[in-house]
Amino acid sequence: MKVSICIGSSCHLKGAKQIVEQLQSLVVGHNLKDQIELGGSFCMKNCVNGVSVTVDDKLFSVTPENAKSFFETEILKRIKDQES
Repeated sequence: MKVSICIGSSCHLKGAKQIVEQLQSLVVGHNLKDQIELGGSFCMKNCVNGVSVTVDDKLFSVTPENAKSFFETEILKRIKDQES
């Protein structure tokens, strides 16, 4: 699974660095380094909606406050669905 976090200037100001750090920690904590490829991306053209994150090319808006719940509902759920 490929997860890209926008690190462009607008998203950076809205907390992209914190989101990257949280997602990195969650991936390691759930032992998913072999299943999830985290990457950065410059402008995803969704600047007004917060930090843009794509999961397998599906766009989401994430904040540092909801990054953990985003990981659980969007990323972990997809991993579990793939394993089923």
